[in-house]
Amino acid sequence: MTGRIALLALTVFLLAFLISPQTFAPLFQPFTKNDAPAIYVQSSLLSLTLSHLTLVALAVAASTLVAVTLAILVTRQSGREFLPLARTITSVGQTFPPVAVLALAVPVLGFGAGPTLIALFLYGLLPVFENALAGLTRQSPQVTEAALGSGMTASQRLWQVELPLALPILLAGMRLTAVISLGTATIGSTVAANTLGEVIIAGLISSNTAYVLQGGMIVGIIAVLIHYGFQHLEQIVARRRGQG
Repeated sequence: MTGRIALLALTVFLLAFLISPQTFAPLFQPFTKNDAPAIYVQSSLLSLTLSHLTLVALAVAASTLVAVTLAILVTRQSGREFLPLARTITSVGQTFPPVAVLALAVPVLGFGAGPTLIALFLYGLLPVFENALAGLTRQSPQVTEAALGSGMTASQRLWQVELPLALPILLAGMRLTAVISLGTATIGSTVAANTLGEVIIAGLISSNTAYVLQGGMIVGIIAVLIHYGFQHLEQIVARRRGQG
């Protein structure tokens, strides 16, 4: 109960701050120097937050689609030999730092959201792939035998048995990817993407700690909300599947 109250309080505080940031100016004023503005006003904090979340949501959706597809393919009889290749592909994003991906993508895609999406997409593949793989391969043999005995086709077993049972573990991978992507997306502002990194970078350039705190605070609160939101969803799904 205490945890839910704390999450509700964080949500209310975040919404109030994004809707009316100037109301909280006295809170950040002690962190400014030489009468610098306490609240970032070059862009709307609300619009930057929505743009940031949109980039993360698109990247997580794309990573999940590709990673789950690969996990399904390599857990079928005909695709098991491609498991090492699939692991290599999904590990690319973890091998190259997001900054390096941005540097390589900008000459091809130009400045803006494109390079950031590519970096987040690649960075998010591995957690979803490994969790989807674990969920699909660690199921009880009795469940598979029961599905075979009931006359289900391979497609029916996948969609009606295997994927539903793997869903809690898959959601855990998506949670990890979403939280990582949320923090990583801040670097997108270095290539002109509209993210909360703009606020942090502006604070670093102008030595205005208030700006840095605002950008970091918004990202941090949203990360906590996403983490516990996914975790709660995982528990609900697990209980419904009899895995709780």
